[in-house]
Amino acid sequence: MRHPFLAGAAVVVMTAALAACGSSADGNGPEAAGARSPAASGPVAGPSAEGTSTGPAGGPSAGPTSEPPKVPADRITPATGSFTKKQKEYLVDRVPVGMDPAAVLQTGQETCDRLGYLVKADRDTAVAAIVTGEIAGAKPAVSHLCTQHRELAVEAALGYPDGTHTGKGLRPGRYRAVSPTPDCSWQITGAGGKVLGSGTSGSRSSGSGPSGAASAERTRITVPEAARAFTSTGCYAWLPEGKAG
Repeated sequence: MRHPFLAGAAVVVMTAALAACGSSADGNGPEAAGARSPAASGPVAGPSAEGTSTGPAGGPSAGPTSEPPKVPADRITPATGSFTKKQKEYLVDRVPVGMDPAAVLQTGQETCDRLGYLVKADRDTAVAAIVTGEIAGAKPAVSHLCTQHRELAVEAALGYPDGTHTGKGLRPGRYRAVSPTPDCSWQITGAGGKVLGSGTSGSRSSGSGPSGAASAERTRITVPEAARAFTSTGCYAWLPEGKAG
């Protein structure tokens, strides 16, 4: 059974490898655009932004936070060379005033590189890293810089990180846990808080609602139409079974 800290460790190791090796050498990387140093990671991308889903760190956001002003699109230019159309589309509304746009571009390219390394090792781990936000800024990166990974972001948008998910954040279907810990537990409730199903990793579900199954590698559940809330703890991420879950 894999564990979340192993997936996190994989991301850290790959980040270190990328730092040593530099960005991609396909001619579209940030070095061709005059990159000098990486910027901080972009905003976390994950499905919990939809509906009223909340992650394990706490409840819904208290409100919008102020962001530094961004460089207008017509003023985004590299110190040397030029940006491709896709690179410039990625940079629109992402470059803070006073920051080298090539540094922002390098962050996006590194996101693509991390996804590339992870998907070669284990596709589910790559998708789960997007779901949980371990790989931040994946959605805009794959939309403009590495479109070959677009399916990963599409699947991640249908997954669940640990936390409580309600309302529009719930999507009926079959799901599998990725890298659950021995303490992985979940519960699905319906109208009036009625428990429709619950379980832990390594055990079958309980309750009269959705069925659950566990194996040495995967815990699977079904979120029914009648579900009103789904809570997961210690399971890391849930991915849909099939294209639509």
